Amino acid sequence: MTSFWTGNRIRLRGIEPDDWTPFMRFATDEERLGDLLNPPRSAESFRSWATEQSTAGSDSDCFRLVIEALDTGEAVGTVGVHQADPRSGWFEYGITMGADHRRKGYAAEAAAKLLRFMFAERRYHKCQARIFAHNEASLALQRRLGFVEEGRLRDQVFFAGRHHDLVLMGILADEFTRLHSPSEP
Repeated sequence: MTSFWTGNRIRLRGIEPDDWTPFMRFATDEERLGDLLNPPRSAESFRSWATEQSTAGSDSDCFRLVIEALDTGEAVGTVGVHQADPRSGWFEYGITMGADHRRKGYAAEAAAKLLRFMFAERRYHKCQARIFAHNEASLALQRRLGFVEEGRLRDQVFFAGRHHDLVLMGILADEFTRLHSPSEP
């Protein structure tokens, strides 16, 4: 039997110290996409962050995983749970793909794996995602996964010299289960 964390094209795994270079590349790719602009970080800050992440314990339902392409072993993106409220039964997730690895099905497969884990194994009831309104590719991915738009926060975030809307999307565990077979890789 293969690992739960391995699919047809990807494997989800913990962050290793050598993953600092892909994470530095992901940050640059996000900036080029027109997402949040942050001050430049040194290579050493990415190195120390990756080293710290590789040894950090996982004592909550908030975590980040590397998306690794099975055919090349390359880190192509990252997926994680950023907030979780076990009492109310909801969590929020996010996903980032390297620019060279978008629109290849990696993100959908990785997100489905993460959602299946959180719904089936951790027994959460709802997942939320916050997407910049101008990010059509990410909005389309969430819709393909079964998310529905639940609201829009107008002029919620400021970057690139102006305010931008943030789209709130959500999916319930039973909606996900209806759309995604438990036996999918």
